[in-house]
Amino acid sequence: MIWPRLRLLHQLLSDVGLLFWTVDDNEQQHARMMLDELFGSDCFLATVSWVKRYTRSNNANLFYSMKDHVLVYRASTDLRQVKEPRTVSADSGYTNPDDDPRGPWMISSYVNPATKDRHPNLVYSIDRPGADEVVEHPTHAWKYSPAEHARHVAEHRLWWGSDGNADYPRLKLYLSEAQDMVPVDVWNWSEVGSSDDGGNEVKRIFGHAVFDNPNPTGLVRKAISLIEKPDAIVLDAFAGSGTTAHAVLEANRLDGGQRRFILVEMEDHADRLTAERVRRVCEGYSFAGKHRTELLRQKITWSTLRRSDRVLDEIQKIENLQGHQYDSIAKTVKNGELIVTGEKAVSERVEGLGGSFTYCTLGDPVELDSILTGKARPSWGQLGAVLFNMATNRTANPAAGREADFYIGQAHDGQHVWHIYKPDLDWLKSPDAALTLSRAKEIAATASDGHHLVFAPARYVSQQMLGEQRIPVEFVPLPFALYRIDRS
Repeated sequence: MIWPRLRLLHQLLSDVGLLFWTVDDNEQQHARMMLDELFGSDCFLATVSWVKRYTRSNNANLFYSMKDHVLVYRASTDLRQVKEPRTVSADSGYTNPDDDPRGPWMISSYVNPATKDRHPNLVYSIDRPGADEVVEHPTHAWKYSPAEHARHVAEHRLWWGSDGNADYPRLKLYLSEAQDMVPVDVWNWSEVGSSDDGGNEVKRIFGHAVFDNPNPTGLVRKAISLIEKPDAIVLDAFAGSGTTAHAVLEANRLDGGQRRFILVEMEDHADRLTAERVRRVCEGYSFAGKHRTELLRQKITWSTLRRSDRVLDEIQKIENLQGHQYDSIAKTVKNGELIVTGEKAVSERVEGLGGSFTYCTLGDPVELDSILTGKARPSWGQLGAVLFNMATNRTANPAAGREADFYIGQAHDGQHVWHIYKPDLDWLKSPDAALTLSRAKEIAATASDGHHLVFAPARYVSQQMLGEQRIPVEFVPLPFALYRIDRS
């Protein structure tokens, strides 16, 4: 079922849309092959390594993977730039030690990595301010042209050190002028959350573990941050526990955006888990559980065992001095480490993020295998949607269809699609279900400048005759099993 949903995603993405797919090491190669075939290899942007764990597991016999991969594709080459918002960490390097009225700044080298002989046009003398001295680099050119340098001087952008005696100037880069950042292909758990965080978020909402290996909301928010539109529609065709909806609501709360989400889930937990999580996140929920504070973490080595009395004394000291702050002090050994944790029962009400959603269920599936074998005879609209998708690689618009005259809709290339069909076996065997010359003329007259593709059980006019009379209608037979004659 993966391939049809990927095709749907591809069809629904706008020309500047992005697709993100999280896979593990074993799935990566197969997923790349499918997405390259669907989107084209020129639409592949990155394989992001999500470092999802902070400790290794010694239970593995060979290598232990601490990462998953996020495959990133663009819908088309019309998307030429991807940036992510600046972060507090990125901005922390800007300071203002000289009280520059233009605000915080950081410095960048003025020296070009290239030598003078490679860029002679960038070789010139620089006047040191407040001194009768010119500065030249002995081997390398400057990064900027003489005209740009003159502008830097006029705008007082050169920094010669706090005492003015630096060997070479550096360029001031102001925070107020800083642009959004180019994304990188490594996302660390400390930035976007770990696999443990995803599980803990679900436990916090439901009170216990109800879903295996959910992604953390921080990972999805990171992906959302690469989409510039604050009113984007975020579609998750494999919704699982509902992390995507949760992340969209959090992103809207953080930046005031108006993003919307569409979740698709085929498993029986769609309402009781996926939708229920979104309900609780929207409206708020009560949380009862344990708050844990790590008090000691120490690797267990031979040296540790030799001085085990000291370690036990340290644990006893923690219990004596800090035990009154917690309900209990837990001691565990995990992955070769001793971990001492203070645990305290908490009960609180988590404020809702707001927002709302509509929960919809689909009708019976239209399965092509069942149609081709005659096991199913779907409605006109159901089968028409399948045929339109097969013919155009697009999704049919139900509002454009006209069952009365069998018109499904128009494709993006101008082609019109028709579907002569009723879910009635006797009618399908009758002459009324066939494409005739007169019916072909009527169909062509509805849009004389377009091409018409007509699905029907039978025809009483040849394609050659249609061509000779310049009637732009092409016949496509419906699967014979839909109207076969039982001979039992």
